[in-house]
Amino acid sequence: MTEALPLVHLALVAAYGGLQWTVRVLVYPQFATVPADAFPEVHARHSRLISRLVGPLFAGQAVTTGWLLIAPPSGTPWPPVALTAVALAGVLLLTALGAVPLHRQLGRGFSADVHRRLLRVDTARTAAATGNVLAAGWLVLG
Repeated sequence: MTEALPLVHLALVAAYGGLQWTVRVLVYPQFATVPADAFPEVHARHSRLISRLVGPLFAGQAVTTGWLLIAPPSGTPWPPVALTAVALAGVLLLTALGAVPLHRQLGRGFSADVHRRLLRVDTARTAAATGNVLAAGWLVLG
């Protein structure tokens, strides 16, 4: 498994990166079009369903990133490992300190200001996820 670790890591970060782009470009912009009376229910459903995808992807990335940091396969270059770890840390921090609190606010009802702030945080999160895909690609391809 150790030799396949970079490929597994790339698959996980690419899956999350694709999901993140989909959420940023397709899902979050549509929040503004949901009728106010339906928004709390739509938002709650989104939060419940997206966590079923994001949770395992975050856990998988945390495991493979930790493994790459602690016991990388022989000959693994350090720079892409460090970059992928920083990118994942950025995604997780932006999620925990930015997106989650904003989602809590939106859970009480739609607010254009909170939605704008969520889009800004999510743009940064998408950039970090994209950087992670690039770092993991560098790790695999050299």
